[in-house]
Amino acid sequence: MKTASSGLDHRTVWRWHFYAGLFCIPFILWLSVTGTIFLFHPQIQRWLDRPYAHLTTIGAPAPVSDQVRVALAAVPGSGLHAYQLPFTDEAPAQVLVGKGLKEFRVYVHPRTLQVLKVDDEDKRIDKFVSRLHGELLIGNLGSWIVELAASWAVIMIVTGLFLWWPTSSKGVAGVLYPRLRQGQRIFWRDIHAVTGIYISVFALFLLFTGLPWAKSWGGYLKAVRRITGTAPVKQDWVTSSKAEIAARSTPADTMDGMDMGGMDMSSPEHAEHRKHMTTAGQGSASYGQIDTMVGVVAPLHLTNPVLVSPPRRPGGNWTAKSDTRDRPLRVDLVLDPHTGAILQRTDFRQKALLDRIVGTGIAAHEGQLFGLANQLLGLFTTLGLVTLSLSGLVMWWRRRPEGVLGAPAPIRRIRFSAGLIVFLVVFGVYMPFLGVSLVLVALTERFVLRRIPATRLWLGLYPGIPKEAATLRV
Repeated sequence: MKTASSGLDHRTVWRWHFYAGLFCIPFILWLSVTGTIFLFHPQIQRWLDRPYAHLTTIGAPAPVSDQVRVALAAVPGSGLHAYQLPFTDEAPAQVLVGKGLKEFRVYVHPRTLQVLKVDDEDKRIDKFVSRLHGELLIGNLGSWIVELAASWAVIMIVTGLFLWWPTSSKGVAGVLYPRLRQGQRIFWRDIHAVTGIYISVFALFLLFTGLPWAKSWGGYLKAVRRITGTAPVKQDWVTSSKAEIAARSTPADTMDGMDMGGMDMSSPEHAEHRKHMTTAGQGSASYGQIDTMVGVVAPLHLTNPVLVSPPRRPGGNWTAKSDTRDRPLRVDLVLDPHTGAILQRTDFRQKALLDRIVGTGIAAHEGQLFGLANQLLGLFTTLGLVTLSLSGLVMWWRRRPEGVLGAPAPIRRIRFSAGLIVFLVVFGVYMPFLGVSLVLVALTERFVLRRIPATRLWLGLYPGIPKEAATLRV
């Protein structure tokens, strides 16, 4: 009979690492590829927009109100959402217009009033890849799957660090640099372990800073903030594409403090809201006002892109903002609808501490906090994650015994110490999906999988497995 382990032995942690990796690797590869594309989406978008980057500067720009009218005419039946100031004198104006729950970006030549291009906002590189990355293009279900995979990826990395930790003083070969000429087994083991140590901190940072976008965790954070009263629950990030699309059809004044993710925007009580949103800015008075608003905002030289938006309900205020992805540089303005006077200015430093922490983390996650170096650091991390995943698959494939999955065999029962229990509880509370899944996995293994002989043998859940599986080593 096996004796109980007094703590976490090497093989137990290896089993956790094995199963977490086997589940996570497909998603880690997906997130790494889509995340890398998103990192460089500003350069990709500039490349796509290159035909419109150097427009003629002969003559004075037409009034902004005329530019807006041309954009609205390009999408019949649409309403004005926002006017984006041209980045340079040679750049086009970009006018965001909405029709129902659809949003379009109309490129307008500021001087000739020629419509250069009309983009479906949901198909632009940043929005499309973001939904590939965070929702697998299947909405909330995809967000939940990604969040679950990210939670288990944390377990995979933490257990990997435990396995890497040097237990002898035989030097740093295989610890800080790989041994490349000692055979295939050592080669792949070292590539996996050494890559892991250099990217683990960055990978954990990406995983944790990505959680605020997740449908479940983001809603969980907002609920905790609301219950504890630690900070206002108005957040400048959304937790799902559904929330983002719903926000397009809701007056700004009614969105304050609301979680849009669970709102049914097709309900009759919101029909009037949609009507206001669709018709916002369609009167000539509104177009005249936008000339005044842009005249006030442009000299402030806010960080691009700068958006000026009409009131989303009759008699409301105009708004303007720097919508840069380098969030610490963001500024929000409330403008008087008659004079354009700045009624309120909110800089990033004025936001609640938690919002500043999350906002800074999001900017770094997106590769926009400190320019190209931030993007390259993100690329280093995603390439490292791909290397980790592929090397892990190679090691598993080369070592797996015939007829079984190849999980490390347990040597003894685990006796959970108080410290380990506290650690798991803290992780489970901080990441509820992880906590719930840990409980479900434990219960399923204990009461279902161990009771099916073939499954028990294949998964390596009891000692009666092939001898070669019990003798495997990392």
